[in-house]
Amino acid sequence: MKITQAFTFEAAHRLPRVPETHRCFRMHGHSYRAELALEGPVDPVTGFVIDFFEVEAAFAPLLARLDHHCLNEVEGLENPTAEHIAMWIWQRAKPLLPLLCSVRVYETPQCWADYQG
Repeated sequence: MKITQAFTFEAAHRLPRVPETHRCFRMHGHSYRAELALEGPVDPVTGFVIDFFEVEAAFAPLLARLDHHCLNEVEGLENPTAEHIAMWIWQRAKPLLPLLCSVRVYETPQCWADYQG
């Protein structure tokens, strides 16, 4: 069984490794959506793969580091592309959530990155 929990955060960033003429070179903000998918057996007693409250508690410290921050100033996100944000979340969430199977980060409703480790 696979379950997914979504989180939203607001953050500013700029992409320092694109040409200066690229619009994302300048500081700007996004309303991000991060989806954490977890896969495993359904516990016959609880009926859960994992309790969504456990996922929320595990992700809360990471969310606090992203929400309403300049992502370029977050250690490990000096080049904060959607791809790098997804990998950053994976690297920090996977030890806390062993059933994590993918992280999807939406930069806009039409653009996202998927990471499966």
